[in-house]
Amino acid sequence: MEQLDRKNYARIHSIETLGTVDGPGLRFVVFFQGCHLRCKYCHNRDTWDCNEGTVVSADDIAQKVIRYKNFLLPSGGGFTATGGEPLLQIPFLITLFKKLKKENIPTAIDTSGMFDLTDSLKKLLSLTDLVLLDIKHIKPEKCHDLVGFSNEKELAFAKYLSDNNIPMWIRQVIIPGITDDKEDLLLLKQFISSLNTVQKIELLPYHNLGIYKWEKLNLEYKLKDVANATEEDVIRAKKILGI
Repeated sequence: MEQLDRKNYARIHSIETLGTVDGPGLRFVVFFQGCHLRCKYCHNRDTWDCNEGTVVSADDIAQKVIRYKNFLLPSGGGFTATGGEPLLQIPFLITLFKKLKKENIPTAIDTSGMFDLTDSLKKLLSLTDLVLLDIKHIKPEKCHDLVGFSNEKELAFAKYLSDNNIPMWIRQVIIPGITDDKEDLLLLKQFISSLNTVQKIELLPYHNLGIYKWEKLNLEYKLKDVANATEEDVIRAKKILGI
């Protein structure tokens, strides 16, 4: 990423003013630019490059969110940072979340959690009301094959949230033949049961609607022969997880 005043400026991909799928209630959602993972199924491939996107200030984003406050709060909603990977821009998020906290606007982060638990990350999490944690795969080797990284850091991240009383939603994409193995789902169930602050488990059905973004960038979409997950696939996975 090119040099910015990272406490006050960030690169974003886009904004959704009244989102309904990235946390409870109505959400002001900012899609942050840049991602260090290489998920084979990514439907936002255009968010990976850290030098693309639009430069915005924390003041500008805060003011935009505050304008929607009277819609967000009555619905039980708030602000969600997603991506891309928002935790690549922690200093900015700390500044922004402090401003939103002064307005009593709830904050959420949608993340892979694949980061070292630095002091700055812990500071940000202390300002975060909810983490939407994407568990890529419960098995380290399968996770590495799917997204380019093993899962030790994201599992440690989940444990930190649990130990520090930070609410989380666990998310996993159900990809036929990749993340829906019964043994793997039982391991995921066991891991989730060890956590104290899980409020919700969301199983997201895999789809290939983002292929066109890969093709537009002249890139190979490696899961092009994988079938979209059906409602039955998700129901089966929910039964195994006991949800």
